[in-house]
Amino acid sequence: MLNPVVISIPFFALMIAVEAWLSRRHDRDYYESKDAWTNILIGFVSVGFGAFFGFFVGGIYAVAYQLAPFKFPADVWWSWALLFFIDDLAYYWFHRISHEARLFWNFHVVHHSSDHFNLSVAVRQSWFSGTVHWIFYTPVMLLGFAPWMFAVMHGFNLIYQFWIHTRFVKRMGILEYVLNTPSHHRVHHGVNNPYLDKNYAGVLIVWDRMFGSFIDETEEPRYGIIKPLRSYNPLWINTHGWHEMWVAMRERKSLVSKLRCVFASPNMEASRRSIEPII
Repeated sequence: MLNPVVISIPFFALMIAVEAWLSRRHDRDYYESKDAWTNILIGFVSVGFGAFFGFFVGGIYAVAYQLAPFKFPADVWWSWALLFFIDDLAYYWFHRISHEARLFWNFHVVHHSSDHFNLSVAVRQSWFSGTVHWIFYTPVMLLGFAPWMFAVMHGFNLIYQFWIHTRFVKRMGILEYVLNTPSHHRVHHGVNNPYLDKNYAGVLIVWDRMFGSFIDETEEPRYGIIKPLRSYNPLWINTHGWHEMWVAMRERKSLVSKLRCVFASPNMEASRRSIEPII
């Protein structure tokens, strides 16, 4: 079965083009052409890597599903409703840990390292995150949801997240209390002190409200990472975090401090700094 995200690529391309045109027409600085084209290139390559890793991850999911003591039926509405909430909650924790543990941040930093915030940033995704993200989603299959059901639901979750990467939509009234909106996600991409590591939601902002990671948009966000990457090299964008982590590990003397470089908060270990490319 074809991934819903892959099917949506022409729609993504159209919406990016429309937003870039609107940005120019209204004399906004939302787009910088080199950054946008870099995002698009990274996005296309990430689809290829996703398909490659998908063969292995699919096997893991299939085994997990076979081990599930109960199988949810796919022909009843309540299975899909329950899967929606479970998948969205799993995404919340995947996303949160991707900010709170350096090992996972090294993948996720790709998405945050643009200094801009627009629809092209939505497709700026790590090439290699498929090696680890299954850790967070395998429990969904162990609960009894078929891998194809998860693929459909998770695909639509990711499609929803595309449109919230915009600065053109300001506030959405009462929906701000329930849904992840462009305002909430602009906060997530901000490096302003109050905004760091907040608003991890996929579709529902209620998880952030429940688990204490929500903050409202009160000032204009500054986008990117704490020290700008200053590189348009797609390979370096995908690997600079690993290089920086390795450098930090070599500087540490004890095993415990080396392990902190891998598993501690990126903020504690200053891994959210970028360094000049060496390739």
